Amino acid sequence: MTEDVEKGNLIYKLEVFFTSCLLHGWKDAIVTLQSTKAFPLWSEDLGITSRCIEAIASKVLTHPSKVSLSHSYSRRERDDVSCNGAESQRLKPASKGWWAEDMAELGIDLYWRTMMAVKSGGKIPSNLIGEALKIYAARWLPNISRERNFNKQVGSDSDSDSTNETTSKHRLFLETIVSLLPAEKGAVTCSFLLKLLKAANILNGSSSSKMELTRRAALQLEEATVRDLLIPSISLANDTVYDVDLVITILEQFMLHGQSPPTSPPRSKLGFERRRSRSAENIDLEFQERRRSSSASHSSKLKVAKLVDGYLQEIARDVNLPLSKFITLAEAIPDFSRLDHDDLYRAIDIYLKAHPDLNKSERKRLCRALDCKKLSVEACMHAAQNELLPLRVVVQVLFFEQARAAMGGGKVTELPSNIKALLAAHNIDPSRPTAALSTTTSIQADDQWSVSGFKSPKSKVSTLRMKMAEDELDVSDLQSDGLGRSSKFKAFCALPTRPKRMFSKLLSMNRNSSEKN
Repeated sequence: MTEDVEKGNLIYKLEVFFTSCLLHGWKDAIVTLQSTKAFPLWSEDLGITSRCIEAIASKVLTHPSKVSLSHSYSRRERDDVSCNGAESQRLKPASKGWWAEDMAELGIDLYWRTMMAVKSGGKIPSNLIGEALKIYAARWLPNISRERNFNKQVGSDSDSDSTNETTSKHRLFLETIVSLLPAEKGAVTCSFLLKLLKAANILNGSSSSKMELTRRAALQLEEATVRDLLIPSISLANDTVYDVDLVITILEQFMLHGQSPPTSPPRSKLGFERRRSRSAENIDLEFQERRRSSSASHSSKLKVAKLVDGYLQEIARDVNLPLSKFITLAEAIPDFSRLDHDDLYRAIDIYLKAHPDLNKSERKRLCRALDCKKLSVEACMHAAQNELLPLRVVVQVLFFEQARAAMGGGKVTELPSNIKALLAAHNIDPSRPTAALSTTTSIQADDQWSVSGFKSPKSKVSTLRMKMAEDELDVSDLQSDGLGRSSKFKAFCALPTRPKRMFSKLLSMNRNSSEKN
């Protein structure tokens, strides 16, 4: 069979056929590589597997790859490549990433080796590699990240060998995809990373894979949606619907990466400008780069704050959600990241409705992160009538609502001393008129709060009187509470011990203002 016996023997003919026909054609190389699964040891010894992988990788690297992958592009629309490699005109792929869909048919071992060969070439952009991995995950992990009860089904059928084998197979696919993720930020979307994290949570993936996905998702958290963060909980010791601890870890990682050293403002230019050295220009470029990164970090924190508040509204409906986890998430966001506290107030209101058994101290802790100065007019009107809120929060809302009405309308020339003290505690100059809050900010119709509609001013008085009868506000109560040490409540410590007289003055002030109008 060798050339030692006679020219043109079988081994030589097979080598020529394998090289010029099978390895030269794209689909033939894919089919040949798939066929090596039947005889893996022989294929490795004869070098068939490695040569097929090299041929496939070389063909991928020869194609330009600036066009995104298309999931709708089907291999069935292409003709088979002939043995001599001739292709018809209609074989030109509609997408420069045509290879990813074909490679998705490979088994996990062969796919990993082929993708490593493609990545080592250094010619394929990282985002195209990420899209190829997304196609492969959709092929072999169908709907696994959306099945909330998948883990429960696995647990109920734990005696079945086939179920355990399927779970182990899916876990292997997941671990391999995570190991192939490009290192560059933005190579894959945050939504895809969180879907992989959901699958890892359901399939009980390794802790290293979970931490890697958590770290990478934290770097792009501003791209996520509330739906992406709703990761089902699989812990037997945790009765919550969603895995809040995992989201807290992601948020902590995001805040850790978002920290940047403060930068000093650039010096003002003089009337003349000296010629600058190259090192000075490099320093200026580095400074501008830090400024841009700091600005991007600030804008991303604003987006993440809206994301967390929306997530809080979703998980607040869970009756088994501990108060400590809700507070941890709410207070993890810096104060400057929330331009308004309407979404946070809405989440607190939902949590109060779902947990009516909270005592007075727990309700105070829940409202600790709420800043009444950042509530809109509609939110203030709702909070003033919300019977679920602690009395001190209602008092704060009434104070700021009255202060805004007085300073913005110009009807009242002198504010009460108590309101002046409260404004001074929050660095607000009572002598400087401020613009009234815009009333165009409306609450979305689909976000229903606990009190339907807004009540008349008389209902505010009745609600307040009912709260006063339930809980008398005095200085000793505020000082004994550890939360009263914050700057928000220092102004309350200076209030008189008889709040009824103060409220009567405040309400008479409202009445006089309405009569003048």
